[in-house]
Amino acid sequence: MADQVATRVRDSELPVLDFTELDDRAAAAALDAAFRDVGFCYFRGIGVSDALRDGVFAASRRFHALPEAAKQVYAMNRFHRGYMAPNTSLIVTSSVAQVTKPNFSESLMLMHEVPPDDPRFGQPLHGPNQWPDLPGFRAAVGGYMDAMRAFCQRLLRPMAMALGLPPDWFAPYFRQPTEFLRLLHYPPQAPDSPDDAFGSAPHTDYGCITILAQDMAGGLEVRRRDGTWLKARPIPGTWVVNVADMLSRWTNGRWQSTPHRVKNLSGGDRYSCPYFFDMSMDAAVACVPTCTDAANPPRFPPVRYGDYLLERLDRNYAYRKQG
Repeated sequence: MADQVATRVRDSELPVLDFTELDDRAAAAALDAAFRDVGFCYFRGIGVSDALRDGVFAASRRFHALPEAAKQVYAMNRFHRGYMAPNTSLIVTSSVAQVTKPNFSESLMLMHEVPPDDPRFGQPLHGPNQWPDLPGFRAAVGGYMDAMRAFCQRLLRPMAMALGLPPDWFAPYFRQPTEFLRLLHYPPQAPDSPDDAFGSAPHTDYGCITILAQDMAGGLEVRRRDGTWLKARPIPGTWVVNVADMLSRWTNGRWQSTPHRVKNLSGGDRYSCPYFFDMSMDAAVACVPTCTDAANPPRFPPVRYGDYLLERLDRNYAYRKQG
């Protein structure tokens, strides 16, 4: 069934899952096949309108067009929200490369909104977003995040079914999901730039699942099991989706957290908007019961997601080492 519902497109070896054609059972089969194989695929038909997608890209371009001094007003705060200038994040926790140069990209990080009357307010990563003072920016970006969250909450059902779990098995772990929306701008890199210079160095993502909207500039590559790199070419109307470390850990390695990287050799600017949908900060991640047996014991000890996440952020981001 997975082969019937996950098509492949010319110039891409990654499957394309069209959710307008899939019920939960068919989606479960297609997800399991894609996540076992390479850990990456494309989604289309996820119920997020072209207007919302176009709006978040327009908002990102408007922000990144501001002068550097204006962007620095929103410099990253201790809640991991705000602006990161180029060359300020070095992926020292990469398990797939010895990263020696910071990423040549800039971004604005937004997360789940935590108002002052929320009991979590002030705890690690639970604080205010920094919304640029640009007309319509918050409405465009907030609307996109709302739509992505709604889709991901629905996605939890076929994900559970793919693992032979009750459809609502994941729901308690995502009652207060940890969300990131990163508005990324990659300036063009010189064609003769060093081999170890990247817009985003080879890495895997930290959490559960990443759903990436990319423009048509290209530059994203995914590492196959044999160590070669596959171009994740832009396909209009799709999102690039990948398994992240915590989901791979949760499934005892059944689903692959696949290394990926970005080099922007397009000659122009590249913009992307990755949305990261992760479990609640206090969620205890232990091996899914259907992913272990006597012959395949759990490979990882249980971990509190928030502790795991903070350790990664503390090591990879320069702003967290200051003061």
